[in-house]
Amino acid sequence: MLEPSHNNELPVIPGKRYFTIGEVAELCAVKAHVLRYWEQEFPQLSPVKRRGNRRYYQRSDVITIRQIRSLLYDQGYTIGGAKQKLSSHEVKDDTSQYKQLIRQMITELEEVLEVLGAPIK
Repeated sequence: MLEPSHNNELPVIPGKRYFTIGEVAELCAVKAHVLRYWEQEFPQLSPVKRRGNRRYYQRSDVITIRQIRSLLYDQGYTIGGAKQKLSSHEVKDDTSQYKQLIRQMITELEEVLEVLGAPIK
């Protein structure tokens, strides 16, 4: 059974180039074996594989995984329905995706302001 998200607020994606499968699992609130399964089901997911067949995901992969997670867990799509929605590029027009990206950017900018010592309004 699919696990519903208890908290729609996922952690901020750090400004790194590559993420391990464990880091992505934490950032997207899914288990590593689920990510490996999704790689088989969704052609949009193609992490870089390096020595020892270790997976390294890029920021765009993390955003795609969050979209898949939202479609499956929050919006109730099946795997087939989520595949169809992603492949038809409808997700790119989805306002919830833009809201998530804007929230992410605001959080990151607030962190930068804190580092710079400026008061946050």
